[in-house]
Amino acid sequence: MISFIICLALLIGGYFVYGKVVENTFSPDDRETPAVRINDGVDYVVMPKWKLFLVQLLNIAGLGPIFGALQGALWGPIVFLWITFGTIFAGGVHDYFSGMLSERNEGASISEVCGIYLGNTMKNVMRVFSVVLLVMVGTVFAVGPAGLIVTLLGNSGVKGIMTNAEVWLWIILAYYFIATFVPIDKIIGKIYPIFGICLIIMAIGVGAGIFTHGYTIPEITLQNLHPAKTPIWPVMFVSVACGAISGFHATQSPLMARCCKSEKQSHFVFYGAMVSEGIIALIWAAAGCAVYERTGGLTTGLTQMLTDAGQAGTVYDVCTKTMGGVGIVLAMIGVIACPITSGDTSFRSARLVIADWFKIDQKSYSKRLVICVPLLAAGALISQLDYQVVWRYFSWSNQTLAMIALWTASMYLFKNKKLFWVTALPATFMTAVSVTYFFYAPECLNLGTKVAYPIGLIAAAACLILFLSKSVFKKDGAKA
Repeated sequence: MISFIICLALLIGGYFVYGKVVENTFSPDDRETPAVRINDGVDYVVMPKWKLFLVQLLNIAGLGPIFGALQGALWGPIVFLWITFGTIFAGGVHDYFSGMLSERNEGASISEVCGIYLGNTMKNVMRVFSVVLLVMVGTVFAVGPAGLIVTLLGNSGVKGIMTNAEVWLWIILAYYFIATFVPIDKIIGKIYPIFGICLIIMAIGVGAGIFTHGYTIPEITLQNLHPAKTPIWPVMFVSVACGAISGFHATQSPLMARCCKSEKQSHFVFYGAMVSEGIIALIWAAAGCAVYERTGGLTTGLTQMLTDAGQAGTVYDVCTKTMGGVGIVLAMIGVIACPITSGDTSFRSARLVIADWFKIDQKSYSKRLVICVPLLAAGALISQLDYQVVWRYFSWSNQTLAMIALWTASMYLFKNKKLFWVTALPATFMTAVSVTYFFYAPECLNLGTKVAYPIGLIAAAACLILFLSKSVFKKDGAKA
């Protein structure tokens, strides 16, 4: 339990201390932001700082810091270290620079930002990569909640058309179309803060319930407690994404970058939302380690629960055991509303990537329809595929996107004669994670650790050397 408290304190302190280092490295100023300068009433809309924070939190979180943290808890309390230090030195840095670089470039999508600092080839790669990733995320976050609604209604005795998953899927997709199409402050700006508060309350309730119900959070050990002995490196670092660092956030931060009244709000909005997500993930990881029985020190109870009930069922079970009847209500809101709120902003971000790509002005209803209709049609087609097949490659592609976003920020910092190691070190680390996983994972090349480990380290070193050769050893600075 002491380990948990120390990690919690480090996360809070990290926001004030290292978050300030990151902010000072970038040096926000009083220049006019895109929200004020462009203000088209659709995507560029000034919002108050508290609302920016809550919308950003729900944009980047959803069920990510819950599902990912529970999955990470399979390795035991060692996951606390990745959540804590990953959030402070990687995730918070990634999210802050993703938002700020967008603000400095007219609210541009991450693909366009990458092109500005890494060249046209990377821009085109990221355009395709981002749209495919976002449509996949939006689709799986439609299929999943549809199935959960049917399960909950079925358990409540409801019958007929309301327990047809296909019907709920089309209802959710219809909502996605509306949320993608209308101005950001009409739906997202109004309901997201409410669900963001629910996400925070659910985490606080679970954390308090662990203590009041007599559960004991185990202390950190460097041992691998996974029953299947799945290696910690790199699998845990990919499984726990949204609670430590996630490339998906780079696609979401531009949404709020287009709504900030001042650059100086960004420490609270971007770095602060990531730290909050890290705290939520830490609490859920602690619950996974504390609530379920261990056999011979291994996390057999949590493994069995995830196998039998799935991730949503495990969330429901944890909420029930830590909060009772209130927990059941919050769990229902969480496992249904949170993924839906991640899905709609995924499609909205995809619309903006395409609009930036083809220079399509989004003030016009007809021009928004030209993008929205094909996007949602693609989502509807993908939703008919096997859920597991669609989701299989998301975790790896998610961390790969984070790696690219960090290298982009590193090049920006170098060109502007700033301390680029703030982003270059986590970029190198995430390169090692992404490449190692690609060579190791069964769904990728499946070459085992003996091949994957050295290749991952060599690739990370090579990328760092390439960056230094293109930057430090080549004096070609650019303006801010």
